[in-house]
Formats: sequence, structure tokens, C-alpha cells
Amino acid sequence: MPSLHLSTTINEPIELVFDLARSIDLHILSLEHTNEKAIAGRTTGLVEKGETVTWRAKHLGFTQELTSLITDVEPHNYFADQLVKGAFKHFKHEHFFEQQEDGSTLMKDTFNYTSPLGILGKLADTLFLKNYMTRLLEQRNKTLKDVAEDGRWKELPGMDKHK
Repeated sequence: MPSLHLSTTINEPIELVFDLARSIDLHILSLEHTNEKAIAGRTTGLVEKGETVTWRAKHLGFTQELTSLITDVEPHNYFADQLVKGAFKHFKHEHFFEQQEDGSTLMKDTFNYTSPLGILGKLADTLFLKNYMTRLLEQRNKTLKDVAEDGRWKELPGMDKHK
């Protein structure tokens, strides 16, 4: 099972970064190149424990739908989502947040997944899927950092309490 680990330092308080990481609208913005849309469950604002989100996007040339469940929310330190239905056999995406002494936030992602199709899925992981998923997460984190630091977060639904 591949396991991806990313770390991103964002020059904003942990409360803001935590909420941006839970924002459906930021997620959509970060992956506009895939035409990602939330089509069922929570479709805008901030996800909470027990909610589902069904996404539709074009990945690797195919339009796909994926439903994830928010399994844990521990403000402002941690939240996790897990696959309910989709192209993967399994995935769990964990988000960790640490306030730094200088006031910035260290955001860490751990993404564990299992591809379908047994040995063919493992071959796909090695040839392209692991790199593809890493680039998607890096793009999402770069957008989150940029939006947090340049103030565009003020335009996103659910972010009013930070103004």
C-alpha cells in the first residue's frame, strides 16, 4: 500500500489553515484543472465529522466519481477522510497541523491508498499513479498556502469567523 507524506509551512495561524484544509470551495479551486466538483453530500463550506462528499473530476483521462467520509475532526490539530466509494480499493487521507513558534502553521498530509486490480494496480502505482497523486496533493497544498497568505480566503464560504 503506497503511503504519501507531504509537509507544507503556511505563514498563517493554525485556526485559519485548519479551516482552509476543510474547505470544499478551496479544494475545488485547487484542482480546477481536473474540473473537480462536489456533487453530493457537503458541496460547499467546511466539512465536519460524519459528513460525506461526493466528487466528480477528470483524472488520467477519465471522468470519475469518488465519495469520502470525514471520519475524524480534532480542531485545530487533525482531521481525516476515508474512501466510501470510488476507483481506489481503499484510501485514508490524514491532515495534521502544528502551530510553529513564529506563528506559522506546519501542515502535514499522510495519504495511504490501495489501488484496485491487484498486481496491475501495483504496477500502475509504480509507473505513474504514486507520482500523479503526489502532484495532486502538492497542487492542493500550494493553492491552500497561496490563498491563506494572500487573503483570498476571505472570499470563500465558511471562512467568515476569521475576518
